[in-house]
Amino acid sequence: MTENFIEPLITDDKVVFGLLTLCLGFVFYTSAKKTGFWGKFYTIVPGILLCYLLPAILTSTGIIAETWKTVDDAGIITEHESGLYHMASRYLLPAALVLMTLSIDLKAITNLGSKALIMFLTGSVGIIIGGPLAILIVSIFSPDTVGGNDFDAIWRGLSTIAGSWIGGGANQAAMLEIFQYNPEKYGGMVLIDVVVANIWMAIILLGVGKTTKIDKWLKADASAIEKLKVKVTAFTEKITRIPTTQDYMMLLFFAFTAVGLAHFLGENISSYLGDNVAAVADKKSFLSFLGSSFFWMVVLATIAGIALSFTKAKNLEGAGASKIGGVFIYILVATIGMKMDLGKVLENPGLIAIGLIWITIHAGLLILVAKLIKAPYFFLAVGSQANVGGAASAPIVAAEFHPSLTSVGVLLAVFGYVVGTGGALLCAYLMEVASAL
Repeated sequence: MTENFIEPLITDDKVVFGLLTLCLGFVFYTSAKKTGFWGKFYTIVPGILLCYLLPAILTSTGIIAETWKTVDDAGIITEHESGLYHMASRYLLPAALVLMTLSIDLKAITNLGSKALIMFLTGSVGIIIGGPLAILIVSIFSPDTVGGNDFDAIWRGLSTIAGSWIGGGANQAAMLEIFQYNPEKYGGMVLIDVVVANIWMAIILLGVGKTTKIDKWLKADASAIEKLKVKVTAFTEKITRIPTTQDYMMLLFFAFTAVGLAHFLGENISSYLGDNVAAVADKKSFLSFLGSSFFWMVVLATIAGIALSFTKAKNLEGAGASKIGGVFIYILVATIGMKMDLGKVLENPGLIAIGLIWITIHAGLLILVAKLIKAPYFFLAVGSQANVGGAASAPIVAAEFHPSLTSVGVLLAVFGYVVGTGGALLCAYLMEVASAL
């Protein structure tokens, strides 16, 4: 996390939340202008990127902060943390997952074929081999950067990034628990995770506007994706209506009742498994991710949305279910942007270099496989973000292609949590070997 001993100008979350919504409102207001400066600007810079960047600028200039430390006259250090990301990730994210899968067409998604899964797994392999290769490359120019002894060993810290980039926060926490990286230095690893992941996401989003050209270069057949778009769009147009207060209340009922159940059941399931299943309780086990209440929250919220898609609740898409879900996701995006202090990017250029080389290997492998199997850019982008960004980012990227594709990102992101711990463990052991060479 971004930490400092300078108290930000604004520490009241209620005021900070207002600033974040101001940023989002500015982006959406200006991106709606199709002529003049803003019309040209948004043909180059995706609006979603600014939704990350503007809060990051507020953090970088000391106006707000996600975490900070203060020292009183007696020299006692107090740590502070904004509660906005926790609120967005624990309340709004699961609600968004429910609303975005409310009208899911599982049969149509199945018709997309195996390429989506192949690209997702390729992304995972790219992370697994990218870490050790990045260490080997950087060690040639700066051996000290990849060194360290015992619990200060850099590969231990990088294992947490592997957990985050293959799975998500639950897998990242598992890696920190397993390899016991020095907590005082862990903030630097989170910084690399956030900075590099956001740089890569920015590149992916820049490519969304050039999807047709990229698919042509890849010689990809995107007909199945187009059929899904047409089918979902036709369904949405058929049921679209002017929403009433009752519609909105029903949407809130389904979304947040599911959120409450997801939290209640998730916490109880994770506690039960942690207390009664040795493989789950053991942080070094492949199954340790099953002890994460956040994992179960995401899975259960997604299952709730899919279950509702088989009922008449599916018709609430006509009242704007996915649009409200999208609003929740954008609020989450702004709180993620708060985590990024742009001023700290160059504080440890060696580690940033490892991260950039690592993500480049991941990207290169995805492009190579996409070219070989003629996979559409959509599968490359969402397959990557289902790894690197998880449940918070994959639906956003999918929606940038078309709102009807959001559910594809959700399902792949959930799968990422399943393979996250095992993949990160393999990556960590390979990085340990690479560090010793």
